[in-house]
Amino acid sequence: MRSKSLYRVRHIRDFRDLLEQSEELFSQKAAFWVRVKDGKFRSITYSHFKDDVDALGAALASLGLRDGITAVLGENRYEWCVSYLAVTNHNGIVVPLDKELPAAEKDNLLRRSGSKAIIFSGRYESDMLKLKQEGSPVDFFIHMDIEEDTQDFLSFSKLVEKGRQLLEQKSIDLSEHKIDDTALSVLLFTSGTTDLAKGVMLSQKNICANIMGILKTVHVDSNDISLSILPIHHTYECTIGFLSIIYSGGTIAFNEGLRHIQKNFLEVKPTILVTVPLLLENMYKKIWDQIRKKRGMSILVKIMMLAGSVLKLIGIDIRRTMFASVHKNFGGSLRLIVTGAAAIDKEVSNGLNRMGFKVLQGYGLTECSPLVIGERDNLYGNASVGIPLPGVEVRIDKPDENGIGEILTKGDNVMLGYYKDEEATNRSLRDGWFHTGDLGKVGKSGAYYITGRLKNVIVTKNGKNIFPEEVESYINRSPYVLESMVTGYQDDKSGDMLVGAHILPNMETIREKIKNSAPSIEDIKKFISEAVKNANKDMPLYKRISSFTIRDSEFIKTTTLKIKRYAENASMKLKKNS
Repeated sequence: MRSKSLYRVRHIRDFRDLLEQSEELFSQKAAFWVRVKDGKFRSITYSHFKDDVDALGAALASLGLRDGITAVLGENRYEWCVSYLAVTNHNGIVVPLDKELPAAEKDNLLRRSGSKAIIFSGRYESDMLKLKQEGSPVDFFIHMDIEEDTQDFLSFSKLVEKGRQLLEQKSIDLSEHKIDDTALSVLLFTSGTTDLAKGVMLSQKNICANIMGILKTVHVDSNDISLSILPIHHTYECTIGFLSIIYSGGTIAFNEGLRHIQKNFLEVKPTILVTVPLLLENMYKKIWDQIRKKRGMSILVKIMMLAGSVLKLIGIDIRRTMFASVHKNFGGSLRLIVTGAAAIDKEVSNGLNRMGFKVLQGYGLTECSPLVIGERDNLYGNASVGIPLPGVEVRIDKPDENGIGEILTKGDNVMLGYYKDEEATNRSLRDGWFHTGDLGKVGKSGAYYITGRLKNVIVTKNGKNIFPEEVESYINRSPYVLESMVTGYQDDKSGDMLVGAHILPNMETIREKIKNSAPSIEDIKKFISEAVKNANKDMPLYKRISSFTIRDSEFIKTTTLKIKRYAENASMKLKKNS
């Protein structure tokens, strides 16, 4: 895969530089659309956004937090973005917390990080009150949704107002303190799909390098509108869906919950969507569920997809026109879908591409700010995750006979290390290379393919490697399956490792198929057995699923909707299906 020409980007040293440049370039343009009480959207300009960031930064400095550690907790919203940059632009360390964590774990991470303040959404008021009453070491609890200070909490809006006064009175000079772009600035606790959470230490140089690398390969400009769906505390959404959009002068609107996605698409009409495979795959399944309801429509749509692809090869692209009704469901303006955090079923990405959507895949980790490898908007659609970002080196360590080995990387985007964990840091960062723990291979074209996670690999007695993620992709293609998790288990008779699967059925599809709102266990088992048989047909004998269990509840997941394998493995025992 040859790299085509890169887009020109302006250089940024740090977050303060990023915001100052964007404010100068896009001053009166909308940086955010925020829902207000009358149900309409209010536009917040870049100039207003920078003023709020500076005002809150001044107020935090007046509390003695200029060089302190401040946590931020909440749903995707404007105040979260202001808080993140107010802390980091003025020499503090920000700790974005996962809002889905139980109160005890939030308390644990506040203590582990040494946070002296937390800025939080009103949804988590009861958790914060409990922590305060139980003697939390946090000095300041700052509430995003109260107008006045209380005995327990400081008002976010009052602090912003106070900061404005301090700046007007010139009581605080924010510019006198330079930012060390190589120092710890963002402390992120990973959700961990295979291990316990670690504190990832990122500098502003790490993240700014990643922003510039991404935007050299994907064009984003001030005409773009992004609908922010993924949890913003995660570096994937924060770097790509927030900071990169602000760098480019685009506009950000916030999804109001998964059940409101359709409504938000129609209201916002986004041009860019940053998402994860599970959400995209579910959307694609729904598109096909609607198609299959009309007699003969499946064949017609497949013919249209083929015709559109053939015409595209000769320079005629009418795919968006052919599939206008599908595009309308996404608001009608969606030009770019970026998906990462896990592998996507190539049938889904290829299908959406044939319908006129540009779907770009990428590979990254929190430790790499996050993107390492990505498809480019002028070079995509070959089922790989693309090629390394400009300035990022990647190599495959100790490749086997199939060219598969651990992915190693180095570059300015790679973390400083793990917080207060020298042993884990030394295991992962060796000789300048970050050992990702992920397995992959590189094709003749230079494109990279991710095959699985090193810790997840199932090894047979004959030394064959089975990657659970690959087997799961075959199972998940069935319309009767919502999701699955593949594990290995030892056969008592042969002593060999066999493949087992835990499967969550798509009950809605099964109900529609049998025209019964209450399918029996036998009905469900029949459809899942069919899904397993179809998956096995496409795989060599040693990879085939020998047994499966049927789940009645969703898997435990991270905030980017990846299954927490270590947690599931600890709570499940595979039972052989008769």
